[in-house]
Amino acid sequence: MYQIEDIRKDFPILSKTIYNKPLVYLDNAATTQKPLSVIEAMNNEYLNVNSNVHRGVHWLSQQATELHESARETLRKFINAKSTNEIIFTRGTTESINLVASSFVEGFMNAGDEVIVSEMEHHSNIVPWQLQMVRKGIALKVAPIDNEGNLDMEAFKKLFSERTKLVSIAHVSNVLGTVNPIDEIIQFAHSQGVPVLVDGAQSAPHFAIDVQAMDCDFFALSGHKMYGPTGIGVLYGKEEWLDRMPPYQGGGEMIETVSFDKVTFEKPPLKFEAGTPDYVATHGLATAVDYLLDLGMDNIQKHEAMLTKYAMEQLATIKDIRFIGTPRQKDAVVSFLVGDIHPFDLGTLLDRLGIALRTGHHCAQPLMQRLGIQGTVRASFGLYNTKEEIDVLVKGIERVAAMF
Repeated sequence: MYQIEDIRKDFPILSKTIYNKPLVYLDNAATTQKPLSVIEAMNNEYLNVNSNVHRGVHWLSQQATELHESARETLRKFINAKSTNEIIFTRGTTESINLVASSFVEGFMNAGDEVIVSEMEHHSNIVPWQLQMVRKGIALKVAPIDNEGNLDMEAFKKLFSERTKLVSIAHVSNVLGTVNPIDEIIQFAHSQGVPVLVDGAQSAPHFAIDVQAMDCDFFALSGHKMYGPTGIGVLYGKEEWLDRMPPYQGGGEMIETVSFDKVTFEKPPLKFEAGTPDYVATHGLATAVDYLLDLGMDNIQKHEAMLTKYAMEQLATIKDIRFIGTPRQKDAVVSFLVGDIHPFDLGTLLDRLGIALRTGHHCAQPLMQRLGIQGTVRASFGLYNTKEEIDVLVKGIERVAAMF
């Protein structure tokens, strides 16, 4: 049984008041709150076993290393990777995509070769490729969406050519909530001999991920969006790709031998983990994953699907509301505009009522240009949100709208 009140007790920040109003936190697509278990696990490591990992012969280093590498195994299980060699710790989804953009392009692409993205991408899945356009002369092709926010699969398939070397696409849109048909995307790309990178920042917190069943070549996720600490994330890569890709950065950890004449590199994942890792954050992320698995990803998905459906139904009763993103499959994100009220004004006034949500372009300016708008108001849901909080949001919007 999904006991929402017991779950909320694990997140003390949810009991805060803002401007003498109970906090209603609906900004989970930006970052999630952290359960006590994560905070305590990280605090305990700093207090009791803090030491640089790997190569240390003393007890503290060995304990810290064990926590760090057991976290890698926890993440392997979470996304069902074949091996921990396929789990690279990064600072988050942004760095994960940048790693692939740098190393994959360097290793396998030439001027004129193409990467396919979609119109709904976050800047983190646009700008790294644009940097490679300048540095390496690659080309970026963009798959269109329809007015509801669905990917145009026919147009997507027509973008492929002999020069297409990679597809890099969001699993779930952070603006529209669109759940892309990722299995169909990957199957078609592979039929063309093209690997696929999946941006899983907005999917991994919300439903079960199985990279082997999906058959993606790369998958990126962020810890802070799944109830873990900031500054930590994962890049999954099939071992056959990682073995062949050049390193992303140089330094300690990622080398086997160094002389002034030459360097040899470690095997993945260490080949891509230059410098001291945030080993306390990896432990925190693993603790967050344990928390998710204890609740059950299917239970979380059902709860958030209920919230999303309820929010769409209740918000639809508001006069002059316009939903941005009504795709066939939608997950935990509702973007909207109300009449002629600027999103910033609506968000600012809702904040005075204790309601925290996100306004603006949500790091998706090309999508806003496609939709012909400057930005939206976005409510995004997490495992601890309630129908009552959505009721507060609806009443808050009605109260603000009456002022205009």
